Amino acid sequence: MSGFHGLFVPGPTNMPFSVRQAMDIPLEDQRSPDFPAFTLPLFKDLKKAFKTEKGQVFLFPGSGTGGWEAAITNTLSPGDKVLIAVFGQFSHLWADLVTRHGLTAEAVQCEWGEGVPLDAYEQRLREDKAHEIKAVLVCHNETATGVTSDVGGVRKAMDAANHPALLMVDGVSSIASIDFRMDEWGVDVAVSGSQKGFMLPTGLAIVAVSPKALEAHKTAKCPRCFYDFADMIRTNKDGYFPYTPATTLMRGLRASLDMLLAEGLDNVFARHHRMAESVRKGVAAWGLTLCAKHPKWYSDTVSAVCVPKGFNSDDVVKAAYHRYRLSLGVGLSKVAVRVFRIGHLGHMNEIMILSALAGCEMALRDVGVPVEAGSGVAAAEEFFRATAPQLQLDRVA
Repeated sequence: MSGFHGLFVPGPTNMPFSVRQAMDIPLEDQRSPDFPAFTLPLFKDLKKAFKTEKGQVFLFPGSGTGGWEAAITNTLSPGDKVLIAVFGQFSHLWADLVTRHGLTAEAVQCEWGEGVPLDAYEQRLREDKAHEIKAVLVCHNETATGVTSDVGGVRKAMDAANHPALLMVDGVSSIASIDFRMDEWGVDVAVSGSQKGFMLPTGLAIVAVSPKALEAHKTAKCPRCFYDFADMIRTNKDGYFPYTPATTLMRGLRASLDMLLAEGLDNVFARHHRMAESVRKGVAAWGLTLCAKHPKWYSDTVSAVCVPKGFNSDDVVKAAYHRYRLSLGVGLSKVAVRVFRIGHLGHMNEIMILSALAGCEMALRDVGVPVEAGSGVAAAEEFFRATAPQLQLDRVA
């Protein structure tokens, strides 16, 4: 079929042509004498994406889940307690991973559609006089519900409680898309993946680690091998890896970082916010609501849209896919059949957003949801026009 398939799931995301071209190369010798000339600057520039000067970034073959495992096993020991808020499928899965490694996950259960409850975190940390809680976990952007939490606020809560726990952040669907400040917020471990804001195929777990976390690694007792920081530290310092790295993906990552840094990270964040606001304008024009309960929770990378009672959101996703070649995200777990998700992160611009909204409108109407044709697209258009750069037009006499 002609044209492109519309990919608007919250990951994997659309790949820029320059990134694809960067990976379309012969396989290379990862132990060659000149390989460090490529890897060492890559490590350095990756730190910029996390906004860290003090930390170290590791590249593991894997996905965000592998990054979670690296974070936990390298810094904690069996029996340790961690504090985590569960308010969506991915925060739930991270808590599950913690327990599978023999740790205790003290889970603060929240309504799906809300984010990390800062007051509850601070209160629990104040109560932990013996400092049994060794790590505080935060899902920065809960992809299942379209909710972004306040990581800086979590750091303030920890400082107010004078608690020494490590601060770990799942930034899989936020880093390189939503403002993230590792050093400023005192984040000790930040986990991301290649297939979201970095605009690559799935296959890299990108983990940034603070000096405090590296110190904790020295006494951590969780079994580990493939994800061991020590092996990476020993070889990365010279520009190499302890095992065969994903060199093709790393070449794409170099191109991705070049794009992000050329645009400027703050401009990247502003662009994502503008794209997300246009989607929110469109959803409101349809007369529908978001799963996120309050504007302070709204995500700039994914919007989970609630369908009216009596409708099945999976039907919307299927109609969009089969009739219009548009991929949307389904509802997961507690919000299954209740929401569909529009991913608006990575390689994304105005025209792409408008095409997604048009496809959503047609699919919604096809399954009987009473949406006025063109309403969401028109609302997004007007927002884009009002916020676009001003042009000086030559008038014809």
